[in-house]
Amino acid sequence: MGIKGKAALAIVVLLFFLGSMWLQGSLDYQWDSCLKGYIQINSPRHLSNGSEADSDEDRAILEVCPGQKFQVSELLSHLLAAQAPTNDVLLQPYLASWDELIKFMEALGPMVGLISQEIEAKTSIIRDLTLREAGSSDEGEVGLALGLVSGTRAHSGGQEETEASVAAPSSTYLSLRSMIHTELSQGLVDFQQMTESGCRTLLRLHRALLWLQVFLEKLGEGPVGGRLRSPSELCREAYQHTLAHHHSWFVRRAAEIAFIAMPERSFFYRLVCVTNQEEASVVLNKVVRAIGEVYDRTQGVLEEHGMLDLP
Repeated sequence: MGIKGKAALAIVVLLFFLGSMWLQGSLDYQWDSCLKGYIQINSPRHLSNGSEADSDEDRAILEVCPGQKFQVSELLSHLLAAQAPTNDVLLQPYLASWDELIKFMEALGPMVGLISQEIEAKTSIIRDLTLREAGSSDEGEVGLALGLVSGTRAHSGGQEETEASVAAPSSTYLSLRSMIHTELSQGLVDFQQMTESGCRTLLRLHRALLWLQVFLEKLGEGPVGGRLRSPSELCREAYQHTLAHHHSWFVRRAAEIAFIAMPERSFFYRLVCVTNQEEASVVLNKVVRAIGEVYDRTQGVLEEHGMLDLP
C-alpha cells in the first residue's frame, strides 16, 4: 500500500472514531467545556407552511422518486405530521423525519454516512425509552407507544394517526412536551452531567437538524457572483455556523475533511428528483420551511424548560 493509500485509510479510521462522538458531545465536554450555550449564526428564515404545502403544484413536484431509498416527499410528509396543533412536536413523525434524513446523508457517501450512524443511534435511544415506558403502562398505552416507535407511516393513514395521537395525551412519550414532563418528574434529566435521557438525546438531534436545515437552504439558493457554489463549500459553511460551536477543534478539522468528499450538485438534483437548480430550489425551500417550523417549536420547548445547555 502506497503512502497515499495509507493516508486515506488513516483518515477513514479517524473519521469512524470521531463519528461516534459527533453528537455525543464527549470530546467537547472534556476538551472545550467553556463552549456552552446555544450559539446560532446566520440561521435560516423560518417561514410558515401555510397552504402552499397542500397546493396542486407541490403534490406534482414532491412525488415518489423511483430507484432510491431517500424520498423527499416522505421527508416533507413526516415533518408536517410532526407539527401538533398545540405548538408541540409529535415524536413518532419527528423520528420518522430523521429516518429519511439518515437515508439522505448515507446517499452522500461513506464519509458523511459515518455521521448518520451516530444520529441513528440517537433516534434508537428515544425509541427504546418509549418502549421501556410502554412496558410499565396499561394495555392501551402499550399499543399507542408501539405505534409511536414504528418509524414509518403510510400516507393514507397519516392524518388519522396524528389525530389519534393528539387525542391520547396519556402516552408519556407522545410528544416533546410529554417526554420532558415525564423525565423531569422521574428525575431522569441531569443538568450537571451527561445522561442518556430522551431530553439530552433529542437536544443533540435538534442541533444536527439546524445544520441540515442551513445546508439545504444554502443548496437551494441561486448563483452567487454568477456561479453556483459547490455543495462541499456550502456544507462546510453550514457546519461552521451551527454544529461547529459544539465541537472541539479536533472534531471540527475532521468534519471539514469529510465534507471534501461531498458529491457534486448534479447528484443532489437526482436525489430530489429534479433536473436543474430552479426546480431544486422549489423543492428544497419547501423542505427547509417544514424543518424550520419543527426546529422553532423544539427550540421554544427546550428553552422553556432550560434544556438548551444540557451536558
